[in-house]
Amino acid sequence: MFYWVMKRIFLGPVIKLLFRPWVKGLDNIPVQGAAIIASNHLSFSDSIFMPLMVHRPVVFLAKSEYFTGTGIKGRLTAAFFRLTNQLPMDRSGGAASAASLNAGMEVLNAGGLLGIYPEGTRSPDGRLYRGKVGVARLALQAGVPVIPVAMIGTDKVQPIGKRLPNIRRIGMIFGEPLDFSQYREQAEDRTVQRTVTDQIMSSLLRLSGQEYVDEYAAVVKLRLAGKPGEAKAAGEPLAAPVAAEGEFVQDTGAGSPAAGPDGMEDDAGTTAAG
Repeated sequence: MFYWVMKRIFLGPVIKLLFRPWVKGLDNIPVQGAAIIASNHLSFSDSIFMPLMVHRPVVFLAKSEYFTGTGIKGRLTAAFFRLTNQLPMDRSGGAASAASLNAGMEVLNAGGLLGIYPEGTRSPDGRLYRGKVGVARLALQAGVPVIPVAMIGTDKVQPIGKRLPNIRRIGMIFGEPLDFSQYREQAEDRTVQRTVTDQIMSSLLRLSGQEYVDEYAAVVKLRLAGKPGEAKAAGEPLAAPVAAEGEFVQDTGAGSPAAGPDGMEDDAGTTAAG
């Protein structure tokens, strides 16, 4: 009820009046049935703007820190995120992240729309970064389509570190649903997960027009924060986009995600803001 009241009566109309969002391809969102909405991630406000324009409720996996704050501010923040259809996502990897992905699976099994940011965290500079395979695991295991959506201009509305937004127009483009049913029997195959994730990122690249960076955004953030040792440990050989086709070449050489140990890559990639 809180979600509906805020979206339809209070928050939604005000945001639409101030930011005048333009939308293309909204009819690509199914009227009913489960689906994943996979978005690029430019700003904290992405999780506010996009669900307002989708007629059905969208459940996002938000970073767990938003739900564990202390004091009055922490409790209010946690309450807001819960009441606005967001679930905690543990980004520490391993069993904790797997449990968080299970929460997303429950949303899909119930026929809902699950919002995911495959990059795993906000872009540090407005470019599009390599996707993590959590989105592919969910799509393949649940057998649901993935609708790519490109957020346009939200990084100018609320840059990282800025509390009060700039009032300016933003946009979003919903692409055609991506069907990965041919891979359903290979849901646990690491190479297939990587291939599916790269296809999703390729679609986001075409829709958004962003420059592609062949690296994880989290690794870049660590390096910018003056933690080169942690950044190097988190890296791995990456795939590269093919400009002519907008798709990615799968690197199957030694040390690549396809050939390396299954546990090396962080599977999360589903935070609401990072």
